Amino acid sequence: MNIQKQYISICFYLFLLIAIPITGLGQSELGDYLEEAAENNPGLKSKFNDYLAALERAPQVKALPDPQLAFAYFIKPIETRMGPQEFKFSASQMFPWFGTLKAKENSAIQAAKAKYEAFEEAKVKLFHEVRTTYYNLYFNKKAIAISLENIEILQSFRKVSEIKLEAGLVSALDGYRIEIEMGDLENQLALLKDKQFVLEVVFHNLLNSESKKEIWLPKELWRTDLALSKEAILDSIQSNNHQLLSLSFQQEALSFKKEVARKAGNPNINIGFDYIVTGKGDMNLAGTNAFVFPKIGLTIPLYRNKYKALVKEVVYLEKAKALEQDNKSNILESLFEKGWKDYCDGERRIHLFHSQLELARKALRLLETNYATGNKNFEEILRMERKVLKYNLELEKAKADKQAAISFISYLMGN
Repeated sequence: MNIQKQYISICFYLFLLIAIPITGLGQSELGDYLEEAAENNPGLKSKFNDYLAALERAPQVKALPDPQLAFAYFIKPIETRMGPQEFKFSASQMFPWFGTLKAKENSAIQAAKAKYEAFEEAKVKLFHEVRTTYYNLYFNKKAIAISLENIEILQSFRKVSEIKLEAGLVSALDGYRIEIEMGDLENQLALLKDKQFVLEVVFHNLLNSESKKEIWLPKELWRTDLALSKEAILDSIQSNNHQLLSLSFQQEALSFKKEVARKAGNPNINIGFDYIVTGKGDMNLAGTNAFVFPKIGLTIPLYRNKYKALVKEVVYLEKAKALEQDNKSNILESLFEKGWKDYCDGERRIHLFHSQLELARKALRLLETNYATGNKNFEEILRMERKVLKYNLELEKAKADKQAAISFISYLMGN
């Protein structure tokens, strides 16, 4: 049993070595988290064991039916010329029609391949969830840092306003406005910290990590792009998506199952022998044991409607599976278009908010200078400070959204 468990574990980790995507510089930590999730996630292990269980189906269905042994004892011995028959041994073996067992084996093998694709689908979906949660963690941590930075900016504004208030240059209204802004920011900061805790719990559960160690996050999120064109990605999805591959193997399994159904209408062959033991006959002569060999029998499939229905059932299942495959293909194309839109939108937003942030920072510095040296409208400073905060957050959100879109498209491609 221990050897079998070790074999299963070795098989599982060999699959995972192939499964872990290679990460570039700055992404190795995320790659380590993906590896940890693949090794520990119980949902993924469950799918892998489903696959191993399906592999054990083929040896079962390709085996011959168990031979039959029978023993009969004659309560009242049957008198024959050779002596009274006392008891009888019988043995027989049923042989399905030619090619039936091979068709059953092929059907089971294709079904096991479908289970493997279900395991692969669970793996890439898990990787996508880990990556997406990681990007959300990055953005939330950045949002906390940006909020703290803006609170510090408001505190510096408050010092300036207090100096100007003491000099009689402004009213207490500027101080009230700062307190209102700081209250809003502190409330937002508290919410972000609560959200960070929830995201960390989700991330550790995806990894099934017992030690809730600190999650490493980059200071700046990497800027990667999709390596393939839109048309190439669509082709890759149609060829490599694990849901489609699983449906394809299920279709092939049904094809062999239809062959089994057709062969079920053919006779089965039964070969056996009887061994009869006889006792002493008249004149106290020893009886003679008699062999009856061979004994050949056939099952006669008279009720043809049953076998026709078996074939029709599989034909309908094949049609249903083909339609399901077409429907899944359409759904995946729609999902890709949404993911592609998110990817393009993320790229546009990165350029937009980077430019907007730079302009807002320049405007804020000018307003700060004017306010410190004169008596300019303080409300305009607060409005521009809110824009700086907004564009800063939107820029980081756009970075995370773009990488999440890349992750989703990679998931659709089976990566």
